Amino acid sequence: MTTNIYDDYGHDNVKKKKSFFMRVFDTVMLLVTIVAAVMAVLTFITPYVNPARAWIFPVLGLVAPATYMGVLLLMLYWIIRWRWVPASVMMFFVVLGLFKLSLFWHFDFQKDYGEEKYGRGTLKFITYNICDFHSPVYEKVVTDSVARFIKEQKPDILCLQEFNVWRANGSEEFKSLLETYDYATLGEVRNEMNLPSTAQAIFSRHKILRSGVVLTPLSSVWADILVGEDTVRVFNNHLHSTNIKKEDNDFLTGRSLILDHGREDKIKSIISRFRSTSVLRSGQVDSIAMDIDKVHTRKIVCGDFNDTPMSYAYRVMSDGLTDAFAEQGSGYSHTYNKFLELLRIDYVLSSPGFEVLSYEVPYVPYSDHYPVIVRLKKN
Repeated sequence: MTTNIYDDYGHDNVKKKKSFFMRVFDTVMLLVTIVAAVMAVLTFITPYVNPARAWIFPVLGLVAPATYMGVLLLMLYWIIRWRWVPASVMMFFVVLGLFKLSLFWHFDFQKDYGEEKYGRGTLKFITYNICDFHSPVYEKVVTDSVARFIKEQKPDILCLQEFNVWRANGSEEFKSLLETYDYATLGEVRNEMNLPSTAQAIFSRHKILRSGVVLTPLSSVWADILVGEDTVRVFNNHLHSTNIKKEDNDFLTGRSLILDHGREDKIKSIISRFRSTSVLRSGQVDSIAMDIDKVHTRKIVCGDFNDTPMSYAYRVMSDGLTDAFAEQGSGYSHTYNKFLELLRIDYVLSSPGFEVLSYEVPYVPYSDHYPVIVRLKKN
């Protein structure tokens, strides 16, 4: 009698072992898929939930791109595995996410920032958090460098956050820049503490008719600017900081996140601060949005929101307005040079009275933020 060696030791047994392994692996992936589906649902409703109600929503908004990529990869996995129920669920979230994709990624097939393309009648607008004119890259004061950059760009309207009045007045380069602009500088002078005066500033080649404060000089200011025969209300905002320090950034983006034995306490501290500041920002935007809604002329809302596009703050501030990046951005944009350069937290939003012609973020090393440059044209 001949023994069938193949049957005893060959393909059939290997096939059974592989099948058992794949069943276990599929079970694990199914659990991961369930978690991803729950995260996707919560992420999509994040912009509609005030952070004061639940701490988890601001964090989910922060990792929204990673969540979407995870859902996409899980969809591909289940398609390859020919498991159509979980694949269909993930596909649903992928399609749903396409409606938010333009907030993070935008295809631009006609990218061209040459001045001659736009001609006369174009309004060049820049918003820039200049970090008190102190560069964290060079670790020194860079007032002259910022002034030269602005001179090269020649914006028609310029909005600066964390504008250090004393350093600007001490720079001949910056004072010469001011000769070509009308400007409104609104801020707090802290002489009693012997500290520099920090302000939000609006500069314009067009006449500034009036200006004022929405909440505090350090959070939101406005100016009415005469552009041609029309008055344009510009809101320059600097919403509450996340209170995430340099050591927090080093911890989250370095090996310490894995190796540090005290990482749980540090992560809890970071999340706690992020949650509390998200609540403060939600209160700010609720008030600022009411002032924005009262304006019925053309308007531009800009500044450092300290929040991502998938956030309550962004949704409230951008309601009824056009995000310049969503219209004319290219690829994946980030405006903050920490946290692996993944965050877009600086914005230019405009009312329907403007057409967005271009969007650009030059990566200059003069601040912990990058400037946002947009060209607008009145409809």
